[in-house]
Amino acid sequence: MKMNIMFVILLSLLWGHLNLCLATLHHHTFVIMESQYTRLCSTKTILTVNGRFPGPPVFVAQGDTIVIDVVNQASHNITIHWHGVKQDRYPWSDGPEYITQCPIQPGGRFRQSLVMTDEIGTLWWHAHSDWSRATVHGPLIVYPTNGSRYPFPRPHREIPLILGEWWRSDIQAVLNEFQRTGGDPNVSDAFLINGQPGVLYPCSVADVFRLRVSYGRTYLIRMVNAVMNNIMFFKIANHSLLVVGSDGAYLKPFRTNYIAISPGQTIDFLLTTNQPPNQYYMASRVYAAAAQFDNTTTTAILEYVDNGNYTTLLPFSAIPSLPAFNDTPASINFTNRLRSLANREHPINVPLSITRNFLFTLSINIQPCINSSCAGPLQERLAASINNVTFGSPRISILEAYYNGIEGVYTEDFPSVPPFQFNYTATPVPIPLWRSGNGTRVVVLDYNSTVEIVFQGTSILGGIDHPMHLHGQSFYVVGSGLGNFNPTTDPLNYNLVDPPHQNTIAVPIRGWTAIRFRANNPGVWLMHCHLERHVSWGMETVFITRDGDMPDQRMMPPPRDFPSCL
Repeated sequence: MKMNIMFVILLSLLWGHLNLCLATLHHHTFVIMESQYTRLCSTKTILTVNGRFPGPPVFVAQGDTIVIDVVNQASHNITIHWHGVKQDRYPWSDGPEYITQCPIQPGGRFRQSLVMTDEIGTLWWHAHSDWSRATVHGPLIVYPTNGSRYPFPRPHREIPLILGEWWRSDIQAVLNEFQRTGGDPNVSDAFLINGQPGVLYPCSVADVFRLRVSYGRTYLIRMVNAVMNNIMFFKIANHSLLVVGSDGAYLKPFRTNYIAISPGQTIDFLLTTNQPPNQYYMASRVYAAAAQFDNTTTTAILEYVDNGNYTTLLPFSAIPSLPAFNDTPASINFTNRLRSLANREHPINVPLSITRNFLFTLSINIQPCINSSCAGPLQERLAASINNVTFGSPRISILEAYYNGIEGVYTEDFPSVPPFQFNYTATPVPIPLWRSGNGTRVVVLDYNSTVEIVFQGTSILGGIDHPMHLHGQSFYVVGSGLGNFNPTTDPLNYNLVDPPHQNTIAVPIRGWTAIRFRANNPGVWLMHCHLERHVSWGMETVFITRDGDMPDQRMMPPPRDFPSCL
């Protein structure tokens, strides 16, 4: 018996050593610089990585390590977040400013290290300071380990497709303006597909993005929604799409003729080129059930090379018909079709016994303004909250304060249920409930806690959809619905068999979404709405997961070049 145990230990050590040998170390240098770009007939200076917009793609395999030297040669502070990477026991490279680090100042640099674990498919990276992610972003592609195969037909080619957004104004000026007035930000002037607006915008026809394909082949499209403030619909004329993955995890394939994708989310889909060789428009526009939005459509062209050269522009009438901008069922129905593979090769592990339950209301609020001079409702300042707490960003990172035992930076009293209980989705909501309170309040979790969060949208100021993103771990989306969550009946309909494994999920307007995860990643992890204006207004909080008892359950120490706030 003793010999058998020793054999198993030796075999495990050998297997771990082999895995380390097979893993690859990737090194990249990200130089943050100010670059001139021309869109919509005018030129402006934007922040870029290595002068590229969108930024450079990063390609890795499961188990690989990435080392990124971020060198700030711009005149703005910057941080880089690796969206969807779990950062196992190493929150120091996660990136959100004043949560896990202070920004990298002009002239500074920081080496980030990431070890890929079970992530597979399409993730992305982006700035996580002010509104810099409008132009500082790019795809992160995670391939299967050597010898592994895709659980779908091998594509002929893989193409990243990034949905973006463009303002004629400087993005920092847009941020400063709405923070000063207390109202909504100015909407963008265009949406983009791989950095280009498309044929419906001025001065944009010549540079429209063209995806050149051959007849009878299958292409894997890796879509990222890098748009700042909107869920987006996407469609390719005359072609159906086979969705196979989202947020760094495989899905049960399903066929659709449109995509609904939240800011921060990724969708992988297969495109089979089985139509008569020609040109076909790709198009994307907003889903927005409420609030101000850019009501324009970005386009690109799917171009079969089999038909020779194309000398004339497709008529605008060939642009595919997208769901209406306020088609809530279209958005919800697409999201509800996401299901994990949940098979022997790709198992899931949904927590069945829950040790920590949370009900988080998501609201747009107002707060008093000096002399009632702001541009929000009742001449007050717009805000946003979770459980009526508008998050106040500290001037020292929460991770640094936690690790060094610095008091007075945050409090560990974030409410697990709403402080005011009312009919969350009824209208109208009494005006006294419109106002939120400020605080840098966090949730503390014991290691290995099993957590359920029910996000409950409210109809304060009309309500809106909220794409919620969690750093440090993915979660299982076990249920959702419209109206108020019923804790007695709604859990009876949870999907605990094959729920999708997401890091970003859209909570429907005046509805709810339930997620579950196991808190087995010690560190400090931000949770926030991925609509950028809602983050600016304070719709975020922080989870601190304590260390476990074993050495491999404890947070690792900071790197030497960590951008300290002290």
